[in-house]
Amino acid sequence: MKVLLDTNALMMPFQFRVDLFEELRSLVGVFEPVVLCEVLVELQKLARGHGRDAAAARSALTLGERCMRSGGDEDGRTVDKKIIDYAVKEGCIVVTNDRALRNSLLVNHITVISLRNRNRLTILRG
Repeated sequence: MKVLLDTNALMMPFQFRVDLFEELRSLVGVFEPVVLCEVLVELQKLARGHGRDAAAARSALTLGERCMRSGGDEDGRTVDKKIIDYAVKEGCIVVTNDRALRNSLLVNHITVISLRNRNRLTILRG
């Protein structure tokens, strides 16, 4: 099963001390982590800054290297729209903590995994 990770999903382990891959394994079993190239670009931009978010983004880039990469289209769509389109096309689960993206995914009947109580992941059925 493919599990698509967005920018803040990759930053969760460093912001909230959540073992992302272990939590995902316990929720869905065997999975293939996927990240869009556009998400990695977002992380690279964040990593250039200063502070905790920049440090988390730099660490998140190393997690992104453990994932299958997809995307890279220069077609003017937002990263969130590309995530939604990819999830619909591939029938995968999306991990995000972004409220607007999560709501859009659920409206499109896409299963979402999100952080709950700042320390556990939970499945929300779309």
